[in-house]
Amino acid sequence: MDRLAIEQLLPEMVKWRRHLHRHPELSYQEKETSAYVAARLAEFGIEVRRSGAGYGLTGILKGMRPGKTVVLRADMDALNITEENSSEYASQNTGVMHACGHDGHTAMLLAAASYYSTRREEITGELRFLFQPAEEICPGGAQGMIAEGVLEGADAIYGLHLWTPLPLGTIGSAPGPLMASADEFFIDIAGKGGHGGMPHRTIDSIVAGAALVTALQSIVSRSVDPLCPAVVSVGTIQGGSAQNIIAERCRITGTVRAFDEETRYLIRRRIEELTASIAAAYGAESKIDYLMGYPPLVNHEAEFNRFFRVAPEALGDSADVILMEKLMPAEDFSYYVKEIPGCFIFVGAGNPDKGAVYPHHHSKFDFDEEAMLHGAKLLVAMADSCLNE
Repeated sequence: MDRLAIEQLLPEMVKWRRHLHRHPELSYQEKETSAYVAARLAEFGIEVRRSGAGYGLTGILKGMRPGKTVVLRADMDALNITEENSSEYASQNTGVMHACGHDGHTAMLLAAASYYSTRREEITGELRFLFQPAEEICPGGAQGMIAEGVLEGADAIYGLHLWTPLPLGTIGSAPGPLMASADEFFIDIAGKGGHGGMPHRTIDSIVAGAALVTALQSIVSRSVDPLCPAVVSVGTIQGGSAQNIIAERCRITGTVRAFDEETRYLIRRRIEELTASIAAAYGAESKIDYLMGYPPLVNHEAEFNRFFRVAPEALGDSADVILMEKLMPAEDFSYYVKEIPGCFIFVGAGNPDKGAVYPHHHSKFDFDEEAMLHGAKLLVAMADSCLNE
């Protein structure tokens, strides 16, 4: 890897990132973002294949000699957030903001594509630069691109996430489960409404719902193996219209997080069982819609070991390469590593001196753009290692 050549790409990365930040687009609406990326890839002389499942695209770069195939992935979508930053590159699209760093992810992958486009004769094998739409909203963009064959014949896939909770210069990942699954439930309880002064002639959906909310808290504490981290959180409970009316209907919604499929499906089964039994105990009826979201993101141990091996050399002595703790947020990169070996890596992008202190999905979110240099080096280092193995 030519570290100096990548360092010289930082001004371009900043330019690309700031353009994308000014013009964010929501999930499944990334038309102009996709066109911008395709134009850059064309400038690099890289073949562009467009997805039929949204606005995703893949840059294809084949080396002069046969070998392995490596996929590098970035996500492109923004969030439904009104930006409160006053920077010159602040969002120009009202109510839409790159508040999770996907603009930086796209810029880093463009840098890797630019770097390799001038080294075609050195490449043994094939590189695919996968620009994915709709990471932020289920069902996500990964499954559609996989169905179209973006992983066909590929040997490994790597992805990065700029992460402001980690300081600039810190890079982390972990073998095995790294990010949780994210499922959602929507429970409707139907009783019999009536006068608040004559509850004996009603079936109180709120009382049944309150009992259910309490019971749901026992799932993690009493049904899940205490060595398997999991979360069941009720986010909303809605019912009733006045203080002296027994509510006929009550709605409960929430989220479930887990790091393995066995725990994930155990929790679903317990939620469904408790919903049915508690509603019946109060004489009410129940209906549950359960949305299975992204599965747990499980890194392959050999690819994590590759990261831990190549990162210090790629980034130099100033980098701090760490073993990450598990994270409860979810990522649809999980679908890729269910299909082929791969590794997802977090790149520290926090810096109080530059105001990069706000959490992801915050209206004042920003990151230290120097982090993109670390990310681009890491993408190239991982790809080089795999292709030349």
